[in-house]
Amino acid sequence: MSTGDKIRHKAEEMKGAAKEKFGDATDNPTMQAEGAAERRAARARQAGDHLRDAGRNVGEALR
Repeated sequence: MSTGDKIRHKAEEMKGAAKEKFGDATDNPTMQAEGAAERRAARARQAGDHLRDAGRNVGEALR
């Protein structure tokens, strides 16, 4: 996975967290839920990045 993708996924996570906190501060449950969903989706993408990297590392170690 490219570094750019990793940075983009981390930025998406931070955006979701900020949106969730803004929803908390303004007592807006819709924004809280949207932010939480965005944060979870970004974390899932990051987990996929980590799995791809681990698989690539195992493949390289076996060569």
